[in-house]
Amino acid sequence: MNIIVKPLISEKMTRISEAAASPVLSRIQRDKGKPEPVAHNRYGFIVDKRANKIEIKNAVEKFYNVKVIDVNTMNYSGKLKSRYTKAGFLTGRTNAFKKAIVTLAEGNTIDFYAGI
Repeated sequence: MNIIVKPLISEKMTRISEAAASPVLSRIQRDKGKPEPVAHNRYGFIVDKRANKIEIKNAVEKFYNVKVIDVNTMNYSGKLKSRYTKAGFLTGRTNAFKKAIVTLAEGNTIDFYAGI
């Protein structure tokens, strides 16, 4: 069973990962009195729906050679969606998937873009 389907690369996850890489505010943000970003060192993955947290932790540690501290998982069931079109009323389901947010030990990072 292949546990890691793909890394989760979205604007939100990139923002969280970049805060871990460089927790520095710009001059404008400092002038506005914003607090320094907290470096969570978290990365997201789409994983197999049947995988548990221990299997996800072992797969990430083995594949990326890092130390995993914590794994948070969320199941997304396929939602029923419907809409009205010229052809009539269409109904369908979205894909069901499982998302894992992995917290790494301090000093460990994952570079998804290294092989490009």
